[in-house]
Amino acid sequence: MRVTQPYDGELIAEIPVHTAAEIETKLEDAVRTFSRRANWLPAYQRIEILRRLARLVERDRDHLALIIAREGGKPLADARVEVTRAVNGIDGAASHVEHLAGTEIPMGLTPASANRWAFTTREPIGPVVTISAFNHPLNLIVHQVVPAIATGCPVLVKPAPVTPLTCIHLVNLVYEAGLPDPWCQAVILEDNALAQKLATDPRVAFFSFIGSAKVGWYLRSQLSAGTRFTLEHGGAAPVIVDKSVDIEAVIEPLVKGGYYHAGQVCVSVQRIFVHNDLKIEFIQRLSARVQRLSLGDPRSIDTEVGPLIAPREVARVAQWVGTAIAEGATLAVGGRAVGERLYQPTVLVEPNPASLVSTNEVFGPVTCVYGFTELSDAIHRANSLPLAFQASIFSRDLDAALHAARHLAASAVMVNDHSAFRTDWMPFAGLKQSGFGTGGIPYTMNDMLQEKLIVLRHQNVTY
Repeated sequence: MRVTQPYDGELIAEIPVHTAAEIETKLEDAVRTFSRRANWLPAYQRIEILRRLARLVERDRDHLALIIAREGGKPLADARVEVTRAVNGIDGAASHVEHLAGTEIPMGLTPASANRWAFTTREPIGPVVTISAFNHPLNLIVHQVVPAIATGCPVLVKPAPVTPLTCIHLVNLVYEAGLPDPWCQAVILEDNALAQKLATDPRVAFFSFIGSAKVGWYLRSQLSAGTRFTLEHGGAAPVIVDKSVDIEAVIEPLVKGGYYHAGQVCVSVQRIFVHNDLKIEFIQRLSARVQRLSLGDPRSIDTEVGPLIAPREVARVAQWVGTAIAEGATLAVGGRAVGERLYQPTVLVEPNPASLVSTNEVFGPVTCVYGFTELSDAIHRANSLPLAFQASIFSRDLDAALHAARHLAASAVMVNDHSAFRTDWMPFAGLKQSGFGTGGIPYTMNDMLQEKLIVLRHQNVTY
């Protein structure tokens, strides 16, 4: 597998891919390891391993940030933030282990339940297979792998083919932290058929997928009976800018939310609904700020917007923008590819509601501005797509903010912040076609556990 820089195509590394036989060996090792219950890692040992892992990631902060910038194209300043989040997430998982407790179930409430004492314990569900995406090559892996380590599930992780190096480095740090090899294994694949075979194997107890809706929903349809799963896809995040706002206070968070990692974020700001009283001034200020964004080499600390992950994505975004303009949108700023790998940060005004930029996830550095008069109309248009993930409203009117928070079809609504805000301990979930299940490290840990009920019958047990 050739790993190249999205910025200029320079070769970073060539790494071997795993064969079908090697994948079978890895899966069998995971199954065998889990089946030996006497050898399950106790909670204190898992906590110690995670604490050491966090310190190792901290130690390799600069190296990991540079790998992320090189293979993923994320600007170095943002890559450093990603490493910091990874450290915090690992520490958070270690702390959450102490909350993985069962409960007492009341008995003696009927004659038939007399002389019994009942309680639940929580056990790891079994072997986990995860398929990850390129846009956060460290933190997404942390969100999928670390919960498995924390709960005691063996995990096989397949990184995106374009960003495997960050994953490989993290898995090596997991070993350095003291986790025996069979409990965490990287699977390097370019063959989609082999990836599907692994994900749908009946020995897999839990499957986690981050990527396109088309692939995710298809894999879900092929999963073996009994396999639990979570899917995290994309959205076309709506943001409402109410007439009560201070425009100057809104621009910076919207620019960050819309153009962070060149818009290659599943909850990136995409559809901005602005009250008509503010629309002209808002477009002027937004466009001026977007035009000042530094576009270039992600290895430079001064770069704010780096490349798209592949030239074909630049061509796709350019086509979508061109089509939107032909269908009636006004180009406020940007709208041009810079070579084969960069695309100018772009603002479109009033694209046709049926244009691709209005109905599908752009996954590029493009935001769209639409005017509205009534808040109910903005909410209706924001809710009009089969995609639903995070949304936001900017308002100094508490009634308007709470009304929007109540009525927006979203798994999370940010008030006076952009739609891409996230902490690693909060719930994170796509709705409708945007996903299934709830992400976020503690929530994923809960999904990887199952409750076991134990009932003790004895004549001396009374209530």
